[in-house]
Amino acid sequence: MITLGITGGIGAGKSAMAGFLADEGIPVLDTDQVARDLVEPGRPALAAIVEAFGPAVLDARGALDRGALGRRVFHDTAARATLEALLHPRIEATWTGWLLEAPQQQAPLCAVVIPLLYEKGYADRFGSVVAVACSAATQHQRLRQRDWSDESIQGRLAAQWSMAEKLQRADFGLWSEGCLEVLHDQIRCVLRSLRPA
Repeated sequence: MITLGITGGIGAGKSAMAGFLADEGIPVLDTDQVARDLVEPGRPALAAIVEAFGPAVLDARGALDRGALGRRVFHDTAARATLEALLHPRIEATWTGWLLEAPQQQAPLCAVVIPLLYEKGYADRFGSVVAVACSAATQHQRLRQRDWSDESIQGRLAAQWSMAEKLQRADFGLWSEGCLEVLHDQIRCVLRSLRPA
């Protein structure tokens, strides 16, 4: 089975690529969703976060207040390192376990979306890596549509490698400007390269 790592900047189009692959019947695991699942109420990871950062990171229902936590960690290197130490080993254990089980799905290819794939040194764990990128202007526009402030955007971008660095290292680089069909055409080209006729 071919294992494909998908990475790229925030708002670059990783989820759009993952959605297309899933529609094509390719097993895909998105580690952003894994992270969200890990911090659901009652999960050990959420309890560890509250212990580290206090109850102010919870909303009135006892769920994680992502905005409050983001404000705590994305301008504080030590706080971000604490959060990553709590979450990243759990996330890694989930996707590595998923990859071990993936061949049972009898698919020729599977993919894992990992925003920090290069930052965490995971590239050699995959047969190929795709980096999805867009212009800085489009990235900011997409993130503002998520109601992120400019300060929040800058803080999160500072925690990642630039899209240019990721494109330079990747086996395949996709450009997600414009309509989705253009991105889909690029993905089809990657799939043909990975699964030659």
